[in-house]
Amino acid sequence: MSGKGLHVHLDPVGGAAGDMFIAAMLHARPDLTARVLADVALVLPVEVGRAELTEHVASGIMSRQFKLVLATGGTAARHGADTTYKAMRALLEAAPLSQGTAEAACDILHRIAEAEAQVHDIPIDRVHFHEIADWDALMDVTAAGSICAALEGASFSLAPLPLGGGLVDTAHGKLPVPAPATALILQGYDWHDDGIAGERVTPTGAAILAHVTGSTHGTRPPGRLSATGSGAGTRVMKGLPNILRVTMFDTAQSGVLQDQLVQLACDIDDMTGEELGAATDALRADAGVVDAILLTAQGKKSRPVVRMELLVRPDHADAVAARVFDLTSTLGLRRTVVDRLILPRNTEIAPDGQRRKRSRRPAGHDTLKVESDDLDASVTLAARRMAARAGEMED
Repeated sequence: MSGKGLHVHLDPVGGAAGDMFIAAMLHARPDLTARVLADVALVLPVEVGRAELTEHVASGIMSRQFKLVLATGGTAARHGADTTYKAMRALLEAAPLSQGTAEAACDILHRIAEAEAQVHDIPIDRVHFHEIADWDALMDVTAAGSICAALEGASFSLAPLPLGGGLVDTAHGKLPVPAPATALILQGYDWHDDGIAGERVTPTGAAILAHVTGSTHGTRPPGRLSATGSGAGTRVMKGLPNILRVTMFDTAQSGVLQDQLVQLACDIDDMTGEELGAATDALRADAGVVDAILLTAQGKKSRPVVRMELLVRPDHADAVAARVFDLTSTLGLRRTVVDRLILPRNTEIAPDGQRRKRSRRPAGHDTLKVESDDLDASVTLAARRMAARAGEMED
């Protein structure tokens, strides 16, 4: 169940919480329900209860709710050492969850722990959860991780978040909304005030949103609408449905896939050719860099400059930007989110043993191209071209 070619847009109409995200996603993709419930059952003790997905009407909008149904005598509360970040992470890592679930769930949990560590100025391994300590919070983290793993490769975008207002009860007393951890996790995101007070985005909801959107949370690519879903919260709001809505789009139209990258660009006029070459080679070797080019131009004061342009995977953008500042003399970077159209392709072995890339064109035919490195043994240009033509012939 790959998410390649899938784009998910999130509209936090009423707000965003872990259970709202899960319910909305399973409303739009009911085929994931069995996987998600099975993963949750592996971390949720039978004596505590079970996860349940139900139909729910929120202000007249048909939606879904995801909740913990307690067993007789069961309690959602957890106390003591079991509620530390280390213990909760260890529980996720030890459970025999579906492929990718533990990794995604642990990343979500880590975002919350990292924010809490910063709020309280303590090492992350000393973080002791309070508001998200109970079984239903661990259930939400696991279920969200299961969905994210099942849809690996999908892209996400997010509409502005409702700010809310007033105070929220915490283990440390009443604190302003958004809660400190929520505000830290969602720094850089767009917010709006719709005049409705209360906590509108929870720390778990914030961590899930940050996990799925990365640094491209404001961009929604074109595509064909394929599914919608709504996840309802427990609070009833006057004049506003308390839902998180998802809309899913197929961006693989006419055989072309679409994804998003971050472009980093700068102009450099005070580095030697050797220095630029070394910096560019080091950046090309970075796992987050998809492509790197150097262009010559004329800059300020009629100086010759070299423009460096990098295409970077969104979740690596900050780290690559730091690398550019360390490896070059530039004092600033231009950062742009760009859409990329990609033809489906795969690598195969030609009859002569060379690797070649097969691409499917929108018109329906395939093209073949031998990997350049496999032609390096050719002693002349003519031999290289002959070897390429041989490798690009159909079997």
